[in-house]
Amino acid sequence: MTINPIIPLWLMGIICIVLLFFKRKGVFNYIRQIVIVLLIFVINMRIMILSDDISNMTSNIDVIFVVDNTISMLAEDYDGDGIRLDAAKEDCKYIIEEFAGASFGLVVFDNEVYKKVPYTIDSSMVEQAIDVLFGQTLYYAKGTSLNDVMSKMDEMLQSNRDTYKLVFFLSDGEIINGDELSSHKELSKHVDSGAVIGYGTEKGGVMHPLPYAGSESTELLTYYNEDFDEVKGISKIDEGNLKKIAKDFDVDYVHAIDHKAVKKQVEAIKKDLGKNADFESGDGTEGYQETYFYFVIALVAVLVYDLIYYKNKA
Repeated sequence: MTINPIIPLWLMGIICIVLLFFKRKGVFNYIRQIVIVLLIFVINMRIMILSDDISNMTSNIDVIFVVDNTISMLAEDYDGDGIRLDAAKEDCKYIIEEFAGASFGLVVFDNEVYKKVPYTIDSSMVEQAIDVLFGQTLYYAKGTSLNDVMSKMDEMLQSNRDTYKLVFFLSDGEIINGDELSSHKELSKHVDSGAVIGYGTEKGGVMHPLPYAGSESTELLTYYNEDFDEVKGISKIDEGNLKKIAKDFDVDYVHAIDHKAVKKQVEAIKKDLGKNADFESGDGTEGYQETYFYFVIALVAVLVYDLIYYKNKA
């Protein structure tokens, strides 16, 4: 058994003590409160147990996805008129399948940069986090700073994990907030392999974002030019930025005009893994499996009971 806490245990301990400090009235109510706090603490611990049912075990590999969720990734110019973000999400899922058993991490950026998923071998958690990416809403989008993305990458790459790190950076490279991409060559010493995957075309594509969160339909993105004419917004790939990032990471750049380009790159990376990392293919390999979801089910059950109890009491 091992643990891989999301929040440091000492910090979560303080949070739990504070939660218990606000004592409920009634012995049974306070016991229920203690159970809730203990379940939160255990879920945060992320207890993992040995299992002999892990497929394609890659015990010392971290796969880090950096996914562009900006409004430009909604441009419709992938392999015809496909949406860039949809293609990026499918490519992420393909990579997860190819490196099943590795630990995965997910960084997402739009107006800000978010570490959506810390390192986990629970690939379903990462896939779910990727599935809910739908790009920015029209009235929320403000612009992207790829330099901020690099800072968050530095944080993940320098974690205290003695692993072989693969980075997959998926973006169209477009910067719309006026920033100039700085050099981040120092990151290359923490990256063992991976690829920068570019989406979009030089011709560009139109975008149909949601106007705001909760909207039932999308709208064509338009703006007014200098002659006050309403024109369609067009997003074009910026391969200059993407190639610069690839050079800083010391990995290959791949222009994803279709899925075949990504598949070819992943196959090349897997071929090199046998020389540089503990990569082992096969079914029924022993490895660590997440158990947090059992405690999540218990927590939800207690919270539902709690809700019903206080609703009936009101």
